[in-house]
Amino acid sequence: MEKITQNAGRKSLGQFAPDFAHFNDDVLFGENWNNHDIDLKTRCIITVVALMASGITDSSLKYHLENAKAHGVTKEEIAAIVTHVAFYAGWPKAWAVFNMAKEVWNGSDGEDAKAAHAASMIFPIGAPNDGFKQYFSGQSYLAPLSKTQVGIFNVTFEPRCRNNWHIHHAEKGGGQILICVAGRGWYQEWGKEAVEMKAGDVINIPAGVKHWHGAAKDSWFSHLAVEVPGKNGSNEWLEPVSDEVYDKLS
Repeated sequence: MEKITQNAGRKSLGQFAPDFAHFNDDVLFGENWNNHDIDLKTRCIITVVALMASGITDSSLKYHLENAKAHGVTKEEIAAIVTHVAFYAGWPKAWAVFNMAKEVWNGSDGEDAKAAHAASMIFPIGAPNDGFKQYFSGQSYLAPLSKTQVGIFNVTFEPRCRNNWHIHHAEKGGGQILICVAGRGWYQEWGKEAVEMKAGDVINIPAGVKHWHGAAKDSWFSHLAVEVPGKNGSNEWLEPVSDEVYDKLS
C-alpha cells in the first residue's frame, strides 16, 4: 500500500498553529491514513461520505473527491455512493456533491477505468510502452519489477490491445512465463485455440513457440512477464493479430 504524506498543514499553519499542523500532517494524514486495516479506496469513500453528511462542500471535499478518483473510484461508483448517502444525509447535500464530482470526473471515462484497474492490483501500471509500441495494436504500459537475476515486467493492456505474434528464441532454455495479476485477457499459440486468462492464471511459453497475448475487448488486463534464462535468447516479432482473428474471441 502506498504511503500517504501531507504537508498542507505546515505550509498553511506551520507558523500560526504548529501543533495543529503537526496533528494534520503527521497524525491524521500520517498515522491514520497509513493504517493498513482499511485499503485506500475504501478510506477515500468513507471520507467523502463523512464530509457530505457533515455538509462540508468546500475545497476540502474537492480534494477528497480527487483523491478518491486517484485511488480507483470510478464515475459510476461515486454516482452510486452519493445517491445512496442522499437518502440518509439529505438531497441538497447530494446536489452540492454532484456539482463538484462532475468537475472531477468530467470526460474521464477512460482514465476512470485505468485508475480502477490500477487499484485492483498491487503492481504499478508503469509508463506507456513506447519502446515496443510498433509491436502492439492499441496502448500498452510497462513497469519493470526486476532486471537482475530474472527479468520480471508488469505489462498492462487497455481493452482490445494485444501484441503481435512473436517467438522467443534460445539455443537452450529460454521462453517466458505469464502470470495474470488483474483483468481479463487472452493467450494463443499458433494453430491452437485461444486461452482466456484471469487473475491467478499462469501460462508457460517454451522457446520456439509462435504466440500472442493481450486484453479482452471489454477489460483492461495485466500480467507479469517473467523472462526464463536461456542461452543466446532473442525475440522475433512477427505480424499483428488481425481483427478477424481477435474479434472471434468472446
